[in-house]
Amino acid sequence: MQTNNAPDVWAADPALSPWRPQDPPPPAVPPLPTHPAAARAESPPPEPGRMGSPTAAPEHDSTRPSSAPPSGPGSPPANSSPPAQPAPAAGRALATVEPGRADTGARPPAGSAQVAVTAEVLSNQLMVRSRHSRPTTGLRAVIYTATRGRINPGLSPAELDRRQKVARITTQLGGWHTITVASMKGGVGKTTVAALLGLVLAEHRGDRVVALDANPDAGTLADRVLGAPALYTVRDLLDNIATIESLTDITRYTSLAGRLQVLASEQDPAMSQAFNRTEYEQILAVLRRFYNIIITDSGTGLIHSAMAGALDATRTLVIVGAPTVDGGSRASKTLDWLTAHGYDDLVSGAVVALSCDRSSPQIPRAAVLDHFAARCRAVVEIPQDPHLTTGGVLELDQLREPTRDAALTLGAHVADQFGRHHRETP
Repeated sequence: MQTNNAPDVWAADPALSPWRPQDPPPPAVPPLPTHPAAARAESPPPEPGRMGSPTAAPEHDSTRPSSAPPSGPGSPPANSSPPAQPAPAAGRALATVEPGRADTGARPPAGSAQVAVTAEVLSNQLMVRSRHSRPTTGLRAVIYTATRGRINPGLSPAELDRRQKVARITTQLGGWHTITVASMKGGVGKTTVAALLGLVLAEHRGDRVVALDANPDAGTLADRVLGAPALYTVRDLLDNIATIESLTDITRYTSLAGRLQVLASEQDPAMSQAFNRTEYEQILAVLRRFYNIIITDSGTGLIHSAMAGALDATRTLVIVGAPTVDGGSRASKTLDWLTAHGYDDLVSGAVVALSCDRSSPQIPRAAVLDHFAARCRAVVEIPQDPHLTTGGVLELDQLREPTRDAALTLGAHVADQFGRHHRETP
């Protein structure tokens, strides 16, 4: 039998010497067995957490001839396994991938700081490329469409202003908010302004908006937004008010114009005169249970009974006038009357809407605007529009662009009050 002198050769090389538990492990090369027989008897248990430990060589079968050449000095044993790769050292940093870059397989070096990978790297700010908003009108929209989005000139100042107004209109509102549209003089466009305001708020908001025609003299709000007489009126709701327990119950008495709910006034003058303050408060109490925004189109004048109840419950007041001698002076007298009767807060926070379907070059419009701007929170001009002057059904998409912009401005000024009155009154 041939003598194997390999252990003496390996002992001379520290990297090839047998590993013992009392000795520290070699830094890079895993331990190798000294001899097939000795490895079975002297091999220690694998170190915890150490991977790639050498596998014991199979026993030598003396009955079968060995085909391996005899080992000589300086040559490794024929039945030894190739060295296994060392396991990564404990405490090595975890692999991280920077947001927006693919994983190339590279790993941070040992000793670097460990960075936790969380869901925050998949946020919208890090994942989505920022780009200008898509223009929808004018020459900028033509350029964007013609280049298939490769050239995006961004929004025009007019379109940016429009989006800012819509953002103001969609201000969050907790609870309910009452808006009263009033005027001391008839024929200045009070119902038209109330219809415009209701349609704009209902179109751009997700909550429930209802317009109540509180005119005791056969109001025309339902005619302006529906185009046909309403099946039920406020009088029908009053007669059955004790049966209202859900939104479904109350929608039997309202009519739908787009997304705006409308509660029409009684068309019989003999019955409509009975709509007083007590009945208005009963209607308002029911509407507040199911609607977020309640717009009241009051009757002409300020001294009738229903108007007194409306003013006491109002959170935002809209005064309608005109840039004429009679229209401007009546609107200013309306503010005087409100101040004299203790409604100073409503006056200071009021929005004045000037219906400009009647105007004259002899009237300095700038002076009229300055007068109301000094007394109220905001002034909005509703320009002359053929669609409004017909007196028929009012549709927003049929208005001219300046008129639609004025309606948005009116809605934005009204919605600015939503943040101030966010708690429901007891």
